[in-house]
Amino acid sequence: MEPDHNRQKKAAVVNDFTSFGRCSLAVTIPILSVMKVQCCPVPTAFFTNHTGFKSFSWLDNTGRLDDYIKEWKLLGLRFDAIQTGFLGSAAQVEFVYRFLESFRDRNTVVCVDPVMGDYGKLYATYDKSLAEAMRGFLGVADILTPNLTEACILAGWNFRTDFSDAELETLCKTLAARRASKVVISGIPRGESLVNAVWSRDEGPGFVKEKKIGLDRSGTGDVFSSVILADAVNGVPFMESVRKASMYTARTVERSVALGIPEKDGLAIEETLSELAQ
Repeated sequence: MEPDHNRQKKAAVVNDFTSFGRCSLAVTIPILSVMKVQCCPVPTAFFTNHTGFKSFSWLDNTGRLDDYIKEWKLLGLRFDAIQTGFLGSAAQVEFVYRFLESFRDRNTVVCVDPVMGDYGKLYATYDKSLAEAMRGFLGVADILTPNLTEACILAGWNFRTDFSDAELETLCKTLAARRASKVVISGIPRGESLVNAVWSRDEGPGFVKEKKIGLDRSGTGDVFSSVILADAVNGVPFMESVRKASMYTARTVERSVALGIPEKDGLAIEETLSELAQ
């Protein structure tokens, strides 16, 4: 009898693999696994450590990406969700469209975590043309999980940190106008708190607030969006999922601070993963 590759819930994740710094696929794989979703990585690049360090070495995997489509189609794989993370070029953006055409069906949830920038600026690996190409994902995403900088870039808004609740709701709806049924803009600074602005077609608008703990840490957004992805596969209501992701991220930051782990080393998920066990 041929093996049934489709019995267990699966998510294909198109993102980079960074070996040190607890970000991207290095945190998504264990989080999905503990939440009983099989993570099928599609590495866009391989980094020795993330780009927040003074130096790093990396290998571009663009030339091999179409092999994943070819081989996985031969295996007859299907996915309950497909997530995109860091994409380093227009060629990788175009690959995502081919991947979606090959594996998306009416039951597949597409989650876009547009890893583009922070603090009002694009990352060094991005330019305006690549950012413009990323706007095309607004037409294919079911769930969007940008930070405030990325939300403003995608919507064509000028970046500010003092948006009112009404403005944030409008920003979420602007991002969702072409397709998305769920949007969360994460990590919006408000005094001593971080706010997540949430909107979904089923539940409407809302806000989830957590106390800001310590300095900003690498990989926080990856941890947050990974919990959202697993919950989407497992059918958890969106607002409940955002609350869970926010609380888990905050507790893991708190634990990382208590252990004295440097901010560039990311979140000590090894200490808290058991909290996510289903």
